[in-house]
Amino acid sequence: MFNDIGPLELVTLVILAVLVFGPDKLPKVIQDVTRTIRKIRDFSDSAKQDIREELGPEFKDFEFEDLNPKTFIRKQLDNDDLGLKEIRSGFDLKKEMAEVTDAVQGRDPESSASSASSASASGGRLDMTKKPEKAAADDRPPFDADAT
Repeated sequence: MFNDIGPLELVTLVILAVLVFGPDKLPKVIQDVTRTIRKIRDFSDSAKQDIREELGPEFKDFEFEDLNPKTFIRKQLDNDDLGLKEIRSGFDLKKEMAEVTDAVQGRDPESSASSASSASASGGRLDMTKKPEKAAADDRPPFDADAT
């Protein structure tokens, strides 16, 4: 419940509570707060149970945490009924990006495939000792001063 509260913040809250409520009233306030939290949890549990009963027997395994979009997506990605793992394993992002880069720069895809395979063989790292290939002057698009 309080996963993001550190020890310093907790001590600050305790000191603030003692200053605001005083040492004599603080135990009564703590009891009232815990009683209220317990009532809210009981109300929430009964509401969930009522909803499950109203939905019927086909929704017995329904979990309210699945209504959170992050939880739902995580659960669906783990579920392999749709074949998502096969699609993810068949898609090579580095290769696709290299092909797009080659198409944009007008290079030969076979020459970049060999450089991409050498980069993937070295663990995906680029060899920084090699000098970059220089493009010919006529490969550059014409400069238009009015367009900038």
